[in-house]
Amino acid sequence: MRITKKQLANAIFIAVIAIVFFTPVGFSVKVFVNRLLSVSPKELVVSDQLQLTDYNWKLVGLNGELFDFDTVKGQVILVNFWATWCPPCVAEMPELQKLYTDYNQDVVFVFVAQDEVTKIEDFLNNNEYDFPVFLEKTHSPDLLDSKYLPTTYVIDKKGVIRVSKTGAAAWNDNDVRALLDAMLSE
Repeated sequence: MRITKKQLANAIFIAVIAIVFFTPVGFSVKVFVNRLLSVSPKELVVSDQLQLTDYNWKLVGLNGELFDFDTVKGQVILVNFWATWCPPCVAEMPELQKLYTDYNQDVVFVFVAQDEVTKIEDFLNNNEYDFPVFLEKTHSPDLLDSKYLPTTYVIDKKGVIRVSKTGAAAWNDNDVRALLDAMLSE
């Protein structure tokens, strides 16, 4: 039995699909593609911006320290929901780390992981990330509730959600930095 070019092409196509969907190599490919497709998140138009009034949210850091979200009310806050098993989440982490490195003295960064502590710690160590990661102790405020990962919110000092982005984004972008700078000077 002789294999035709079409059959060979189909077999290669199926093999590539299997690799992408069912192996660790596929995870890396998905991360790479998400990085390629990431664009700068945009500020919401004023009519779509919502006022966060509920800061009643308890979190716990990986070190076991409790964090009360209410204590950061009145500050510029970036909240990111993510997981180590989520390719778009992993894709945007280098950009978020760079942003954290430059803005962590002025902006409160709240990275909320949906994962096991050991996996989170391994991920952070393997990638040399030093941003603060929390687990939810209580449910997030309704306006910060999302069913998708990653989801990121940027909240100004008055509690207005100025950015609400689902999916991987280019966070270390001049537009994002300009927005943060503007929010910090308000």
